[in-house]
Amino acid sequence: MAFYFLCAAALGLILVLLGQPWLHAYRQRRVLMHPFPAYWRKVLQRRVPLLRRMPADLQLQLKKRIQIFIAEKTFIGCAGLDVTEEMRVVIAAQACLLVLNRSMQHYDHVRQILVYPGAFMVQRTVTDGIGVQQDQRHALSGESWSQGQVILSWQDALDGAAVVNDGRNVVLHEFAHQLDQESGAAQGAPLPAAGDTQYNSQRWKEVLSQAYGHLLDQVQRGEQGLLNHYGAQSPAEFFAVATEAFFELGAEMAEHYPALYQELSGYYKVDPASWN
Repeated sequence: MAFYFLCAAALGLILVLLGQPWLHAYRQRRVLMHPFPAYWRKVLQRRVPLLRRMPADLQLQLKKRIQIFIAEKTFIGCAGLDVTEEMRVVIAAQACLLVLNRSMQHYDHVRQILVYPGAFMVQRTVTDGIGVQQDQRHALSGESWSQGQVILSWQDALDGAAVVNDGRNVVLHEFAHQLDQESGAAQGAPLPAAGDTQYNSQRWKEVLSQAYGHLLDQVQRGEQGLLNHYGAQSPAEFFAVATEAFFELGAEMAEHYPALYQELSGYYKVDPASWN
């Protein structure tokens, strides 16, 4: 009797596991049965000018991604902030740029977006040159946690969306980290899409390492080039900074870092340099 019970339980578990992808896809189809809200469209027109530069098919695809993202992710206001529809739409629009022409499954592990009114304070323990540890407080505009949480300053998210040609966008930056953290700690080597025949891990490593080294040289010489010096902190930060520039300064990156642009274009499956 116990044997049959165990078999039935195992079969039930298998059916549940097999049904999860189907149920997830069904729920997403249900979300997309509803038209894109008119108010959300006005928010995009007013707050996310990058959308106007994109081809019409990508604009439509982005709106569908936004609907699914908002339906599936939990937004939490911090420090007394009440999260509004506008906040959800502006943040979701920027986050979903990274999964255009790609599967939304790359964000399956993302659970919560915590939103502060402005820069938020964190305490870090740092070690100085002689090994002495000190607790220091830092003001941040964003942070990405490997547990599927993204912390954002609303003011910085809003400012990043408003200026589309400075290569500075905290939402793109932090969600690039989330992609990098799909398989664990961020290290500047995000997982490619399943079945992606264009991705070559060795080439990716070589191209990003070369561009990273170039940025380190610029920082040492005190030169400001296309990429934010913040990316010199680590390969993970370099990937996030390069992502910001890729989407906001695509033509410039294609000119100054053609190999890097080609790798990012192959990974993200879009060509921002061609957007007008």
